[in-house]
Amino acid sequence: MSALVKSVGANQPSTMTIYDFPQGPYPTRVRIALAEKDLQSRARFVMVDLYKGEHKKPEFIANKNYSGTLPVLELEDGTCIAECTAITEYLDGLDGSPTLTGRTPLEKGLIHMMSKRAELELLDAISVYFHHGTPGLGPQVELYQNPEWGFRQRDKAVRGMHYFDAVLKGRPYVAGDAFSMADITVIGGLVFAAIVELPIPEACTALLAWYERMKKRPSVRSQPAFAGCAIA
Repeated sequence: MSALVKSVGANQPSTMTIYDFPQGPYPTRVRIALAEKDLQSRARFVMVDLYKGEHKKPEFIANKNYSGTLPVLELEDGTCIAECTAITEYLDGLDGSPTLTGRTPLEKGLIHMMSKRAELELLDAISVYFHHGTPGLGPQVELYQNPEWGFRQRDKAVRGMHYFDAVLKGRPYVAGDAFSMADITVIGGLVFAAIVELPIPEACTALLAWYERMKKRPSVRSQPAFAGCAIA
């Protein structure tokens, strides 16, 4: 692995390492959360090459993430936190403003509900399509593919786009009146949709307008996933 170290603010030491593929949809979720909370200076990024299957190597699985997925946040004491939701909750605990996972029990419940729906109905569905209905990461990584299942999940993702379009017709953000982890998850899904060339349906006017608005946020537009071709 080669290290990509991002140093912002020389007076603040890095307190966490993030194993990362910069343009990937899932790592992009954590990168946006870091930027929203202005915590980039406390992190260094270590590149894990997905095309080479570095995330599936026995050493990575044994020492960093049993699931063999990215991103992974590692603390100075060696503790590793995987899964975007868990990492975002940890980041929220470091600094209270802005809060991405909710302040009140109601906010927390709604944000987690909508973020989970975004994973199930959009982001993870596109991931399955990528790995099963397209060449994915290539034959050295994609050891088993079920194209029929992949295409079914592609269709599920389109239905998910229509669902979030309906949601956004009634409120400015995915979980209510404020930007949250749920918005970040939908952004990740649409990043992935662009990778697999799955367009947002023209009929989804609210979702399209919301996404254009999201791409103007500094935390979003600065991400490598929006600089060119990306993969997950």
